[in-house]
Formats: sequence, C-alpha cells, structure tokens
Amino acid sequence: MSAFASLIGQPQAIELLSQAIAQDRVAPAYLFAGSVGIGKRLAAESFVELLFADDRQRVKPRNHPDLLWVEPTFLHQGKRLSPAEAEVAGVKKRIPPQIRLEQIREITLFLSRPPLEAGRSVVIIDQAETMAEPAANALLKTLEEPGQATLILLAPSLESLLPTLVSRCQTIPFYRLDRTHMAQVLEKIGRTEILQRSEILALAQGSPGAAIIHWQQLQTISPEILQAVAQMPRSLREALTIARQVSKTLDFESQLWLVDYLQHAYWQQSRDILSLQLLEKARDSLLAYAQSQLVWEVTLMGMMQSF
Repeated sequence: MSAFASLIGQPQAIELLSQAIAQDRVAPAYLFAGSVGIGKRLAAESFVELLFADDRQRVKPRNHPDLLWVEPTFLHQGKRLSPAEAEVAGVKKRIPPQIRLEQIREITLFLSRPPLEAGRSVVIIDQAETMAEPAANALLKTLEEPGQATLILLAPSLESLLPTLVSRCQTIPFYRLDRTHMAQVLEKIGRTEILQRSEILALAQGSPGAAIIHWQQLQTISPEILQAVAQMPRSLREALTIARQVSKTLDFESQLWLVDYLQHAYWQQSRDILSLQLLEKARDSLLAYAQSQLVWEVTLMGMMQSF
C-alpha cells in the first residue's frame, strides 16, 4: 500500500499490517518491536493513515480527534513536559523521561468515549519500555478491554516490557537495516554526510534513526573535548582535567552517549577489555545518579592503569 512507501527495509511489517486492513482483521493491540530509529514510528503513522483513510492528513500533525499519541515525559516543577517542551524550556535533563501513571489514566479517559469521526480510536504509546511498573499494570486493564479501539506499543524488544503486556499484543517485528538500506534512507532524507563517518554507522547498528541521533550528539560535543577523551590521558593531572571538563560542559544524555562513543573508539584502538569494563561501570554509575565528575575521574584514572 502506498501509505508505507516511505518505510524502507521492513517488508514483513508492511505485509502483516497491510493484510490486517485488507482482511478487516485489525487487532485490538499491537507491539511494534525493534531497535530505535528503524521505522516503528513511521510504520505506526502509516498504519493509522490507512485506518483513517478518509481523513489521513490529520495523522502526522496528530490532531485527529480519534488519535492519541503518548510519549515519555519529564516532570518539572510539578508539570509534565514532552522532550520537545523540555528542550524549549531549557530543562536540564538529569533523569530520562518516562510514561507516567497519569498518562495511562488519560488513555483510559480517552477510550471511555466512542470514536468521534473514524471507525475506531487509536492510541500509540511511544517508547513503551519507559513505563514504570504501576503505569504498566494500569495499562493491562485497558489492553484486556480496549473497546472500539486499537492500541500500538512501540518498544525496542519484547524483553523490555512486562510479559503480561506482551501477551496481550500482536507482535510486529522490525529488523535492523543492512548498509544498502541504511544508505537509501539517509540519502532520502538528505543526511549523506553521516555515511562518511564509520564510527557513527557502527554505533547505529543498522538503524538510520540511531545514526541521526548519534550524529546530532556528536555535533554537541566540542572537538577539543572529543579529542581529549578519545586519547588515553598521559598523566593524573590530565585525567582530572578532562573529567572536570566533561562533567561541567556535557549534560546527562551527552555523557551517556560519550560512554558509547568511547567504548567503540577504544576498542578500535586497542581491543582492551578492561577499558570497556570501566566504561560500562561508568554508565551504570551515571544512571545511578552518581556525581559525574567523580565517575569520570575514576574511569579515566582506571584506564590509565590498564595501559
């Protein structure tokens, strides 16, 4: 179907969703499972456009009265903010966003009324893996009795959700793209410069969306800091200086990204297992909200001793 024309490299997903509509056998709940940035969101939009065939132009701007798109939020001064709203507000994002219990209650309220214009209501839960357990448990009742509606959960894997949620959904698998399909997608959206950066493609692991995210993260880090951390510190003083620079200039998400980047860079340079283990410990410590400067000091000093 033409609605899926922009979805590259996912023939199985296209076939399953197209046949569901053609045979009028749309499931009450779907789980689109696959890595970030490989087309799950685009597939969801395309699927809803087909379901709302008479009024599909309101799907992408998400202003159709029978469509509810739910995404993780930050909590700032008692208010929920989407990632885009948090960016505009200049909120320092120390804790990853999540799907909250209040948002699940809003889904329940949305589905308590019949669809206004379309044949069914549709709820899309983006990054469903960010649901805390209370929110996931609250969603179970809705999945059991969705009424005149279809729910679509987008998540990186079956394992990232509670088994009770997975069991109530029809799973649509999405697969990583090969180099040819990656190039097609990046050329189509005008991001061919990414194809020249082998480290970005390696980090993306077959995901065009991940490649773009990695590229954007790369642009937020000054070349001086990137060069400093990509080379092993030569002295204790240099390690402490670099740790302070990273902690003071990079936010939480950028520091997590830097861990991924350095794991790849150090592995390419030396195949040193200890450095990878130290960086993995750094990631765990950052996610546990340890003091970031101390985390980087311990990590960089530890890597000096490994060489």
